[in-house]
Amino acid sequence: MKVPFLDLKAQYRQIKDEVLPAVENVFENTAFVMGKPVFDFEAKFAEIHNTNYCTALSAGTDGNHVALWGLDIQHGDEVIIPANTFIATAWGATLCGATPVFVDCHPESYNLDPAKLEAAITPKTKAIVAVHLYGQPADMDAILEIGKKHNIPVVEDAAQAHLSEYKGKKIGGLGVASSFSFYPGKNLGAYGEGGAVMTNDEELSTKFKMIRDHGAKQKYHHLMYGHNYRMEGIQGAVLGIKMKYINDWTEGRRRAAAKYREMLSDIDGIIVPKEMDYAKHVYHLFVIQVKGLDGQERTERRDALQKFLGENDIASGLHYPIPLHEQECFAHLGYKKGDFPVTEALAEQGLSLPMFPELTNEQIEYISEKMHEFFK
Repeated sequence: MKVPFLDLKAQYRQIKDEVLPAVENVFENTAFVMGKPVFDFEAKFAEIHNTNYCTALSAGTDGNHVALWGLDIQHGDEVIIPANTFIATAWGATLCGATPVFVDCHPESYNLDPAKLEAAITPKTKAIVAVHLYGQPADMDAILEIGKKHNIPVVEDAAQAHLSEYKGKKIGGLGVASSFSFYPGKNLGAYGEGGAVMTNDEELSTKFKMIRDHGAKQKYHHLMYGHNYRMEGIQGAVLGIKMKYINDWTEGRRRAAAKYREMLSDIDGIIVPKEMDYAKHVYHLFVIQVKGLDGQERTERRDALQKFLGENDIASGLHYPIPLHEQECFAHLGYKKGDFPVTEALAEQGLSLPMFPELTNEQIEYISEKMHEFFK
């Protein structure tokens, strides 16, 4: 049996008869940039997250940038982000000229650890970015409380967390702003690049929309510095069709995660991801940890498991094998190995198993069979 890490073709086949006419309509109306499909999608995406305003963008990384740009983050400022995240989170700060300040993650949620947050705050701290990593919300109440205490806005990086919930509330409107990615492999993916930034603040939303369109409220009237971060009409059309299915696809991921837990819970050599009691996890990724005595041994064991799975036609991934504080581009910040032990342990022993809504119970049973075989 062959099990891909992600099967975008299976999803496309489900909706092909709806997607192709929607894309053709964009061509027929020559609405190639922005236009009605994009504006309709913005309204629908804000609505399902119980958030007032959505600004569609050309990529998820743009959302990280626009959210902080709209908050007037600039050169000399500091922005706190978790060390355990994809590097695009940090670009939001660096593209504004600010310095990213890393904080270790919680050993169970894998998200920014509120207990370690306050120690990283300085007079230069102008924003905190809480990433809902792998599809699980960060502990927002604790993070927001610290932000409020120090008068620092909190931004949500929700690139992997479409429709996830924190204490019964949809993410996306918990902080002052939130960013999303619609990269093809995301829980809601475009057929190319796409992103968004959301907020409940009307004034901030107006600012976001000006930033994405050269700083203009109307053509040739540029009120502020801006950029070209506009979403293409084709991506708006595709995402509009996919919106009909996002709830079902989310439940498909949660079903697959529950099946994994059922099948893998008796393997002593791994730790399966924990769904925190405050969270509705949407499982963009299902990341296990491979146990070991020390960094080298657990990495070797993890890599051996990945190789064994690959030899048995089971794809897997690493998210993320080099933590941000160890990336060469951030060497000038002065961090060193050992600064963030929880993040480093995840980098050394984390392995992402196949995860997509169409993943069958039979495929998960096959993965379980091979993993039991490996650890036996």
